[in-house]
Amino acid sequence: MKKDKKRKRGTALEQKSTLEKAILVGCQTTSNDDLRFQYSMEELVSLTETAKGEALISVVQKRERVHPATYIGKGKVEELQALVEELEADIVIFNDELSPSQKRNLGSALDARIIDRTQLILDIFAQRARSKEGKLQVELAQLQYLLPRLAGQGTALSRLGAGIGTRGPGETKLESDRRHIRKRIDDIKGQLNVIVHHRDRYRERRKKNKAFQVAIVGYTNAGKSTLFNRLSEADSYEENQLFATLDPMTRKIILPSGFMALVTDTVGFIQDLPTTLIAAFRSTLEEVKEADLLLHVVDMSNPDYFHHEKTVNKLLDDLDIKDIPQLTVYNKRDILHPDFVPTAKTPTAFISAYDELDRSALKKKMEEMVIEGMEPYNVQIPSTEGKLLSQLKNETILRELSFHEDHQLYICKGFSLRDHQITGQLQKYTV
Repeated sequence: MKKDKKRKRGTALEQKSTLEKAILVGCQTTSNDDLRFQYSMEELVSLTETAKGEALISVVQKRERVHPATYIGKGKVEELQALVEELEADIVIFNDELSPSQKRNLGSALDARIIDRTQLILDIFAQRARSKEGKLQVELAQLQYLLPRLAGQGTALSRLGAGIGTRGPGETKLESDRRHIRKRIDDIKGQLNVIVHHRDRYRERRKKNKAFQVAIVGYTNAGKSTLFNRLSEADSYEENQLFATLDPMTRKIILPSGFMALVTDTVGFIQDLPTTLIAAFRSTLEEVKEADLLLHVVDMSNPDYFHHEKTVNKLLDDLDIKDIPQLTVYNKRDILHPDFVPTAKTPTAFISAYDELDRSALKKKMEEMVIEGMEPYNVQIPSTEGKLLSQLKNETILRELSFHEDHQLYICKGFSLRDHQITGQLQKYTV
């Protein structure tokens, strides 16, 4: 027993020693209020931990605007250099995207690796990518980020090894010239186009079969995958960490009436999501554009839930998704924040993804929203039409079903999708 405890303690210590020691740096400009900036820095700590780093200390400076040459002021850079030496930090992580010149100047002033928020997010995505498409999308984003930063880095590049900000398929290309990187970018875009065509064919098939599609969207770590798994009995990766899901997954979901829909789990959003990533993951986000209903999951235990909700809605606007009906699902009801006040302008549901009763209520709410996009039917189906009756149970929302023995007819009442082929078939049986 004692040996087991010692072994466990030893493993924990080994893991801690393998974590890279990081100093976090943030610059609060006059446009940023104190609370908003504080949440942003806390999020940077979470991102660092997700990337297998240990945040030693946060260095913050208030300025009217960021320093064009070094992001923070000259005195703060000297203070940072002393901290790097004192704490023996491996890496310094900045809370905003650094320009190529800022990165170059800071690199020559500080004796540690310099990365910014964008690189950190890209690194996490590199760790999370599982599918071929996911890996290609991350590599494309990494190379597009790297390309403008190649100039004048010559000698600095040779110091890059393993660690946060250098992982993923992109690291072997870091010392290649611009021409080589551009060629690789074109090559990846070509491969992604093939995958996009495959995905489009799947979508076309789903459209042809008129399957009702639900997409789960939301801020990273809001509980999307947990909800997805419980609603669809799927096995999507779920973990209490940022960007646990990277590759979209689609599964069947059965609503209370027996109506069958498809539900898709998508990549989480985050404030200041790098534009290169949004561009690279455009094909993945297309899944959201094709949905008939959006479930916007918001973590109501997070003190910054309001801005998380706002960030997701802004990104959905950028994707030009305004007309798709949206149900805001406030998740983690069991541990909600004391200051929580719902702010959604769409229909809402308050749940804990682990609670079966909450999930049943959510499915009922989803069904109500599905019905809003349907038209009612009242038909008499001959008992010989077994296939059509089976379709009614799965592909429409059947509210009433009774058998008229004298006429050997089934009297069915319910709702069907306006553009579904079954709606046309039912016309000849309409009462």
